[in-house]
Amino acid sequence: MSGVGVLDKASLLLGVLEGGPATLARLVSDTGLKRPTAHRLVLALERLGLVARDGHGHYALGPRLGDMVVEARQDRLKAQAGPVLAQVSARTGASARLHRRRGRMRICVAAAEALGGEPMPVGTAFPMKSGAVAQVLLAWEEPEVLYEALRGARFTAAMLSGVRRRGWAQSVGGWEPDTATVSAPVRSPDGRVIAALSLSGPISRVGRDPGHQLGCEAIDAAVRIAELSGC
Repeated sequence: MSGVGVLDKASLLLGVLEGGPATLARLVSDTGLKRPTAHRLVLALERLGLVARDGHGHYALGPRLGDMVVEARQDRLKAQAGPVLAQVSARTGASARLHRRRGRMRICVAAAEALGGEPMPVGTAFPMKSGAVAQVLLAWEEPEVLYEALRGARFTAAMLSGVRRRGWAQSVGGWEPDTATVSAPVRSPDGRVIAALSLSGPISRVGRDPGHQLGCEAIDAAVRIAELSGC
């Protein structure tokens, strides 16, 4: 216990909800709090997004807690990605970047730029309609998500099937017209794709089929980031 009364009481309520949705009566009986106190606190937690109601009107852990977990994982992911990106960039001579999906956009969250390459500032965002990174971030999504994402995209369902089979995607041109890119998924322990690692270099050096040169490097670096971050 923290010794701060209201925080300790709120913690008791959240502790009960960790086990699943509960009625107000259940919260009162499991915490030992008086009903008016439990009701006042759970409503305050609901306003903060820390508690929500399920389809039956029962109290449950709120979406803000999940958002906090995601943000914490992102910070850990970015911290562990930095050294890996620098190593793979030095080894391959390619610009190495880490991207996350935010709705209909992909965002560069970490980067190690190759000498002479066109830098992509951290925070740069692009629509999820073209490029190797977008393909990786979408390839393992649910069918209904894919159906919507493929509208107006410069890649097809057949191309995404190939990405799933190979474990990497490639693209030529795009944001950097004279550049070829290879991308591989960074996965969470449960197998979800949570980020995409990309390696980019001049077409004159990596060619128009860069996956055969950089695909394995991209996969190895993506796996290493996942292992180090534990996300």
